[in-house]
Amino acid sequence: AGSQVQGTAGIPRRSRRRKSVAIAYEPGQGDGAEPRRARWEPRDWREQLERIREMRRSRDAPVDEMGVQKCYDSSAPPQVMRYQVLLALMLSSQTKDQVTSAAMLRLRRRGLTVDTVLQMDDETLGQIIYPVGFWRNKVKYIKQTTAILKQKYGGDIPSTVEELVQLPGVGPKMAHLAMHIAWDSVAGIAVDTHVHRISNRLKWVKKETKHPEETRVALEDWLPRDLWKEINWLLVGFGQQTCLPVNPRCSQCLNQDICPAARRL
Repeated sequence: AGSQVQGTAGIPRRSRRRKSVAIAYEPGQGDGAEPRRARWEPRDWREQLERIREMRRSRDAPVDEMGVQKCYDSSAPPQVMRYQVLLALMLSSQTKDQVTSAAMLRLRRRGLTVDTVLQMDDETLGQIIYPVGFWRNKVKYIKQTTAILKQKYGGDIPSTVEELVQLPGVGPKMAHLAMHIAWDSVAGIAVDTHVHRISNRLKWVKKETKHPEETRVALEDWLPRDLWKEINWLLVGFGQQTCLPVNPRCSQCLNQDICPAARRL
């Protein structure tokens, strides 16, 4: 193989590419086979995942009972339902599920639609959503985003992550969850602080990530796509009940013997 790289300066581009592809073949592949990159996978991840599923079997975490998927009016017209999903996601940032759920219930009692929110003054909207985190900023973002939805999308919400993240107050995690819940479409993994923290603790990222978006990219690189929708729900509830941000309950965790972080915490 070493002789193939001699004289590369004078070899035509196509010839160089063909020889580098030949070196990339895995043992046992026949001539003409497509090259395959060895995919990195975390150690023990399948067993860790199965044990997390077992711990989440009862579905009794706050996200299960008061998460965004429980906050909208399922009997509303689809367009209204999707708008309510997006608003719930906007309210949920830096806010406990219990607080988000209560705020959404108060909004729904007013008749939560694009038009009712646009007709509401900022002070009233603030009083209704308080005490969600950063409620003053959220009043501003909700009014701005709702106006855009009315003008640009006919009162509906966008159906792509790219468009959703352009809306004021809507980040990548919210956009991916909106795609999952409102459009039943999996465009990527929704990574919040729980998913970010647990992915790093379990070493589900090749190297430590500092931000949720880095974690999303790292997870999507190896996690099978058919698990992308489930993983948020699993890890959020697991993070609320067992793998807590501070003082995680390692003694109660089924993964204690195969968790890289359990020995240090």
